[in-house]
Amino acid sequence: MPMTITEKILARAAGRDVVEPGDLIMARVDFCLGNDITAPVAIDEFEKAGFDSVFDPERIALIPDHFTPNKDIKTAQLVKQMREFSARHGITHFYDVGRVGVEHALLPEMGLVGPGDVVIGADSHTCTYGALGAFATGVGSTDLAGAMATGQVWFRVPESLKFVFDGELSPWVTGKDLILYTIGNIGVDGALYMAMEFTGSAISGLSIDSRFSIANMAIEAGGKNGIIAADATTRAYVEGRFQREPVYVESDEGAEYARVRRWSAADVPLMVAKPHLPSNTQPAADLAGTRIDQVVIGSCTNGRIEDLRMAAEVLRGQKVHKDVRCIVIPATQVIWKQAMNEGLFDVFLDAEAVVSAPTCGPCLGGHMGILAEGERAVATTNRNFVGRMGHPGSEVYLAGPYVAAASAVAGHIATPEQIGTRRAA
Repeated sequence: MPMTITEKILARAAGRDVVEPGDLIMARVDFCLGNDITAPVAIDEFEKAGFDSVFDPERIALIPDHFTPNKDIKTAQLVKQMREFSARHGITHFYDVGRVGVEHALLPEMGLVGPGDVVIGADSHTCTYGALGAFATGVGSTDLAGAMATGQVWFRVPESLKFVFDGELSPWVTGKDLILYTIGNIGVDGALYMAMEFTGSAISGLSIDSRFSIANMAIEAGGKNGIIAADATTRAYVEGRFQREPVYVESDEGAEYARVRRWSAADVPLMVAKPHLPSNTQPAADLAGTRIDQVVIGSCTNGRIEDLRMAAEVLRGQKVHKDVRCIVIPATQVIWKQAMNEGLFDVFLDAEAVVSAPTCGPCLGGHMGILAEGERAVATTNRNFVGRMGHPGSEVYLAGPYVAAASAVAGHIATPEQIGTRRAA
């Protein structure tokens, strides 16, 4: 029976030859993770259930990234709980300040997740790892507790949707624009509990960083997971990095999909998601003149080195508008150092932006960039719900690094071309 890439990975994890959408399976977990919001709850449930050991201390990551560096006493206590639990159970992958990064950038960078894996995380954007050809999905803290103890989790096998982008991208357009375009077309529940498989010549031409952005936001359309079949680009990223043996999987010819959507990549403009849903999208050029107070360039969606290079390309020789705060957040220590060594920090600082330590901080309204009532931000993050970045009366507009950086210079939503930036040769 022909199967999709998601079905193949889940069948293998369940020890079965074939699975079909709707099947309930118990799957072996290759890796699981929690952060400083969700892991303490999982630890409480783990101990309440009476578990006295973890299934594999090498296959669990506890990453305090949301409020790092600790913003107050309560968050310091949460991280202390994670640190002590890790020490008791010999968990290798606990990383604190100086070693920590935004979890969904850090784990692929370290080679802890890879092709063919089943990965669960008590964080909704765990679906990021689908960019490597893994089945990766967010779960609740109770499910994480059970997985840390048993190495297993149950799933209902999802139906699959196929999204095909063919042709050449327009100038400045990236993976962030493709996923915003997709969500704008199908809505925030258009892929509810479904696997979102992305393919086509435009997807094949994307960098691994742009693919991470696409898979990261599958959850914003309700997807169970987002996934892109591994290819030469994937292999170049994981080989020599991934700490286990990769399993490269692709969908069978004749595999069944609930729906297939096809678009010409050339028709996708630079996109912005307006408040207060990621599906409330509009071409960035149409929103020119929308005044803003803050720009955030970073997060698990767009805090990788390519994203910082894009922002620097626009900010080089420019100044951030006097009425705008521009916050740049490299997603990991490695990315931070690479950006510094490439001279990107000089570009940001000369433009009068600020560079932060790796943190999720402002994305969830935690710290490092909270909005006041009536303020607007353009952010390369993934959610723009009411109060997401601060006061319930504030607004968040989602965009890619090019639009975010151009908007920082203009003082309002703008594209690079609207502020006179030309593509480097």
